[in-house]
Amino acid sequence: MNTGQKLKQKVVRICRLLHQKNLIAATDGNISVKFGDGLLTTPSGVNKAFLEEDQIITVDFAGRVIEGQGQPTSELAMHLAVYRLRPEVEAVIHAHPPLATAFSLAGASLEQFVLPEVVLSLGVIPTAAYATPTTAEVPLAIRELIKHYDALILERHGALTVGRDLIEAYNKMEKLEHTALIIFAALQLGGVKNLPAHEVEKLLQMRFSQKLQSS
Repeated sequence: MNTGQKLKQKVVRICRLLHQKNLIAATDGNISVKFGDGLLTTPSGVNKAFLEEDQIITVDFAGRVIEGQGQPTSELAMHLAVYRLRPEVEAVIHAHPPLATAFSLAGASLEQFVLPEVVLSLGVIPTAAYATPTTAEVPLAIRELIKHYDALILERHGALTVGRDLIEAYNKMEKLEHTALIIFAALQLGGVKNLPAHEVEKLLQMRFSQKLQSS
């Protein structure tokens, strides 16, 4: 089995995991991963729970289809923008995690230091301003945030995560929604207490050291 086939298998598996974990529904969401001189992307208008390897589309970094039937994801411009701004990124996932999306509908933020493991893995989770889905507004809305963060909420439009491979990008999406669930539960129980400033500083230093070691 060649590298391309193995990557396609991973894309299919991640799509099914996203559906099983209730991070996407119906034809929601899209995935891309670097391959050769271009990207493997999920197709537009396909329920990702039933995605097959032969439906995955190969595009170049200008967005032109190299191989595959149908249309690549309608959010391809957003994916391409991420790769231009973050050359080290190898995979991008856009999903519609319900609670994280609900936070943006309510005007509530996840951009706070409350869980040590989230500070270590994600830093904070900012929210990008609303942009009409599938339009050129979306790359513009994420432009400044994606330079500094690996997980973003897209106001009224789900979330975006990036990674050095598909598994890392997926883990960050799962972590993002799990964080929203914990914070939501804490709010129901009376409120959220932020980590002390000295602890945040210690965790951020550890995060910085981990990133240096992995670069």
